[in-house]
Amino acid sequence: MQSLFTLLNHKKKAAIVASVLAATAISFSGCSASNSQSESSSSAVSQAAPASKVDTSGLSDARNTPAVRAAKAVGPSVVGITNKAVARDWFNNPVETEGVGSGVIFRSDGYIVTNNHVISGAKEIIVSLADGRSLKGKLIGADEVTDLAVVKVEADNLPAADFGDSDQIVVGEPAIAIGNPLGLEFQGSVTSGVVSALNRTLDISDKRVKLIQTDAAINPGNSGGALVNADGEVIGINSAKVAAGGVEGMGFSIPSNTVQNVIKELMDKGYVARPYLGVTVFDPSTAGRYGYQLNIDKGVYVFRLTLGGPADKAGLQRGDIILKIGEAEVNSVSELRQKVGEYKVGDSVKVTFDRNGSTRSVDLVLEEMPRDDK
Repeated sequence: MQSLFTLLNHKKKAAIVASVLAATAISFSGCSASNSQSESSSSAVSQAAPASKVDTSGLSDARNTPAVRAAKAVGPSVVGITNKAVARDWFNNPVETEGVGSGVIFRSDGYIVTNNHVISGAKEIIVSLADGRSLKGKLIGADEVTDLAVVKVEADNLPAADFGDSDQIVVGEPAIAIGNPLGLEFQGSVTSGVVSALNRTLDISDKRVKLIQTDAAINPGNSGGALVNADGEVIGINSAKVAAGGVEGMGFSIPSNTVQNVIKELMDKGYVARPYLGVTVFDPSTAGRYGYQLNIDKGVYVFRLTLGGPADKAGLQRGDIILKIGEAEVNSVSELRQKVGEYKVGDSVKVTFDRNGSTRSVDLVLEEMPRDDK
């Protein structure tokens, strides 16, 4: 699955490379960059008036569709986010790059949620509001695993979007995507479709994430924008799409309940605290990547333990084969990570494992995963 994904993250100095990647990959719908052609033509594209200022009172019921109502309710809360960063050219010289993604205001005092890959590596963040203002953004916190980040601007009385309950979404209901495809010249674009599927599990860079699938058009620049239901509630943050040849209408959004949990931790701590076992494990597939041959029918092989970590304290050893976390079988590295991720720091969990052909179990207390930037 990994080969099907790209970051929808057009940087100005790498537009040609990005377009080649987009032809063969599922992409995180990140920043959109302008190449020379789009830059020269952008002056011919006028920005639409903010949806909230459009008078819809005279529309018939047939015209006042869920997409119209969603655009009016959430459109003013969707912003453009310009990421100004520094990259290296072929000769290792520093080159300033610029890309544009989307974000959603979720608090009227200037808090905005977007994708981590939209702001990743940013030297400067500029937030473009629907009312035409551009403000400097400050990164509050980011989480690479869920691909979410929180940015703050110094402003009050901003239009904040309401989150819906993503656990109550049903397949087939209307889904409206709002964002900035291809850059700020198309700011606030609205596309509509349906919720195509729920709990789509995708493995991206050895991380397993669950997403909402939709056929609403999501393009480069839509990352961090809103997926909205017919009641005008944000049910997801747009993040990825399938961009393989011959594939259409497969976009993915981070569910709103996940978003709310993550942004709360980012605002409280600046990062997301995650539980960990304190083990390095292999399944047959991952072992092969490192040149090992692993002959096991089920479970994951403990290759290394963190000294003083939860598994070490509980008595696990190198060579053990972890079979279950709680009552759930784990037969791959991603399954193990997913099951551990369903618990919280401080939870006690039963780990069932095989040692020299004998099945054993032990209760261990999950601790907070150490952070590299401490």
